[in-house]
Amino acid sequence: MTRTESAPFTTVTALPGASPIKYVYDFAEGNRDLADLLGGKGAGLAEMSGLGFPVPPGFTITTEACRYYLRHGADPDELAGEIAAHLNRLETHMGRGLGQSDDPLLLSVRSGARYSMPGMMETVLDIGITDRSVQGLAAQVGSEEFAFDSYRRLLQMFGRTVLGINERLFADVLDAAHARSGANLSGADLREVVLAFKQIVLDETGREFPQEPREQLQMAIRAVFESWHTERATLYRRREGISDDLGTAVNVMAMVFGNAGAGSGTGVAFTRNPASGQTGLYGDYLPDAQGEDVVSGTRNALPISELKVLDPSVYDQLLHYTDVLEHHYRDLCDIEFTVERGKLWMLQTRVGKRTPAAAFRIACQLVDEQVIDLDEALRRVSGHDLAHLMFPQFKPGPGSVRLTTGVNASPGAAVGTVVFDSATAVRRAAAGEDVILVRRETTPDDLSGIVAAVGILTTRGGKTAHAAVVARGMGKPCVCGAEELIVEENPSRLRAGETLIEEGQEISIDGTTGAVYLGRVAVEPPPVVDYFEGRLDPAATDVDDVVLSVHRLVVHADSRRRLGVRANADTGPDAARARRYGAEGVGLCRTEHMFLGERRTFVERLVLANSKAEQNSVLAELLPLQRADFVDIFTAMDEATVTVRLLDPPLHEFLPDRTTLAVRVALARAAGEVDEYDVQLLAALDRLREVNPMLGLRGVRLGFAIPGLFAMQTRAVAEAALEVRRLGMHVRAEIMVPLVATVAELEITRRELVGVIAEVAAAAGERLELPIGTMIELPRAALTAHEIANSADFFSLGTNDLTQTTWGFSRDDVESAFFPEYLRAGVLDSSPFETLDRVGVGRLIRIAVDEGKQEHPLLQIGVCGEHGGDPDSIHFFHDVGIDYVSCSPFRIPVARLEAGRAALSTASASDSR
Repeated sequence: MTRTESAPFTTVTALPGASPIKYVYDFAEGNRDLADLLGGKGAGLAEMSGLGFPVPPGFTITTEACRYYLRHGADPDELAGEIAAHLNRLETHMGRGLGQSDDPLLLSVRSGARYSMPGMMETVLDIGITDRSVQGLAAQVGSEEFAFDSYRRLLQMFGRTVLGINERLFADVLDAAHARSGANLSGADLREVVLAFKQIVLDETGREFPQEPREQLQMAIRAVFESWHTERATLYRRREGISDDLGTAVNVMAMVFGNAGAGSGTGVAFTRNPASGQTGLYGDYLPDAQGEDVVSGTRNALPISELKVLDPSVYDQLLHYTDVLEHHYRDLCDIEFTVERGKLWMLQTRVGKRTPAAAFRIACQLVDEQVIDLDEALRRVSGHDLAHLMFPQFKPGPGSVRLTTGVNASPGAAVGTVVFDSATAVRRAAAGEDVILVRRETTPDDLSGIVAAVGILTTRGGKTAHAAVVARGMGKPCVCGAEELIVEENPSRLRAGETLIEEGQEISIDGTTGAVYLGRVAVEPPPVVDYFEGRLDPAATDVDDVVLSVHRLVVHADSRRRLGVRANADTGPDAARARRYGAEGVGLCRTEHMFLGERRTFVERLVLANSKAEQNSVLAELLPLQRADFVDIFTAMDEATVTVRLLDPPLHEFLPDRTTLAVRVALARAAGEVDEYDVQLLAALDRLREVNPMLGLRGVRLGFAIPGLFAMQTRAVAEAALEVRRLGMHVRAEIMVPLVATVAELEITRRELVGVIAEVAAAAGERLELPIGTMIELPRAALTAHEIANSADFFSLGTNDLTQTTWGFSRDDVESAFFPEYLRAGVLDSSPFETLDRVGVGRLIRIAVDEGKQEHPLLQIGVCGEHGGDPDSIHFFHDVGIDYVSCSPFRIPVARLEAGRAALSTASASDSR
């Protein structure tokens, strides 16, 4: 059935024996605690009615009615009778009938979901105007212009919202009328517009505009229900994490008119500035207008302070009501109101949305005003808010040239000269130049270039591509999937339509929005980062109060959280930064990053070694280099635990590209200049070639395939620990064995490593304890955690690989391949690589934690995957009993804050029980 064929309140018989459900509530019956049932708007109207505010009378059709309709395609059979009963009471209260010819009652029909979804669903105003009642309305208000303008508004809004007619058809007629008669249309002009609008309805739908007011109402209610599943509403819910199952309420209210001439108007007000948090009434007011005129931006509104000049009495009333509401809700409130001929009407209130800066500032203001306590203030902010405050921000000016918009893969702003390969990035950065690495896509070979660059731009990939994952871990801005850009070779340059960007030219990338600009765009460094870096003293008198609020709430979160917060850090500088940001240790030191760059040749030599003696020789050369790496990290993390993961990725990531090498060998042979080393290396690559390297020779399997490799790394850790201890520092180091699938792998490896540690300790004549644990990153490891726990001193959950192996997703491929379609179809609400899949991967984690600790009560269990810094995932980790999370240094403040909030959520749940 199409919208134009919609029948009035088709009903379905209830199941036999089913208890009756109340589907309609008068505003006077509800309160704000019924927001799940009445929606946020309906609950706010009920609350204001209960406070005695001037709210136009009306009723709310519940979210349960909407859910029923969306499930069955028809209304519950009780709904029509309940609506009729409430409408009769409303008519009696108002002394007017809906659409009556001499003095018509008109209604507004507005959506109102549980959570605010501004502009995402439908509203229809002026329900009840017909060819007959418009004459009565004109007589009632003494204005033909007002009456026919209201009819025009109903036809335009009803046509677009209820009948699905293209808005442009109505706009063209209205534009033509204004072109003929000017800005102010006469009653005669508006009569002609109404006739034209009615003809559009007939032409587009094949039926006349409904002249029965109750049919208009019924169709409008149905349209609001259906708007729950519009594309924009669905997309908004996915972005905001709102469930698709909630449905919307519908609020039916007697119309009040802000467009009724002198002394009338409409406005939106906030009890504080939602952008900055500044105290005082903030908002807009538009004289002689309806609410749609304010939100549509078709007319320039006045500052709310102008209402004080236009109507001081109304302004004072509004100030009183907003003050009552803020104290009643104990938070910033967002209010919609209308003034009809000097009479103030309150149309909506809700807790207002705000910027991250305002969220922190307002939360602490309310504490200082003794409205809320610090626990509640902490609940009012989020890790997402804090992360936003830590991103550098662009301030594009009028001359800024935007080249394209890609995927906002890693937030922040970066300006630099374009380079197209990692070697150039390293060279130019070493010379003091800010560079942006531009690639079609990055690989592990590009790590040095990523480290050197201030930002990364790729023309392929998405939020879980290699560039995105690495950049986020390093806190570097990254834009991926900029498909409109073309990376050309020979010579290397970037093409954006007709624009060519050569190496060395400047571009600016915004990882927060995905925008890419030509040339330099001004960047503002975030003061919150200066605070965490120690460059701002929160006790100083000139520190911005947003920074003070962040400091105050993060410190309070530390006092409340149970979860420890550690860092993923692979170098001394990374570890030092992590300490400045509040890390309590290193939960993941990835040794593979120590084998890239110039050290790659050591891996090649290990692969090419023809004897145990040759392998041992290579390992002996690596030992002092590895030892120095660990000395730097242990020194930076004095007394804090450092968990060193033994080599994990597949060998191919350390070896040259086979195709490139094969071409080089072929060319050399053709020239009669064969390099035997290249020939042997190519043969080794063919021998080690794997169809799926991520499921092949990597992790603990490398320890078996290359005897002595893990022993060398463990010896380096042990010797570094003793060396740092002699400098007077206390070292807490741990060894983590990666990719274990069976307890036998861990037991065999553990015996070898324990022997090495004992040997180093005996040679030094000192006692040395280095706990040995494992990563749980395979489903089998999680399912056999009770066995593995007997041979492990700790677990660390590698949620990146656990997600990959549980879902069967290659995280480097799936986002660009089919994630967009999965998200559009509702298969996924978000990427499971960004926010943990609690149902599938989460169940494996619960098994690993519960059974691991049951077998080994003192077992420490952490999380070191990317989810360790994700605000939403942190709550799950707290709930299942994880001991600590580990994340990139830049996400540590976020994890600290969110871990505190998670503890408060658990406490609140316990109190409610």
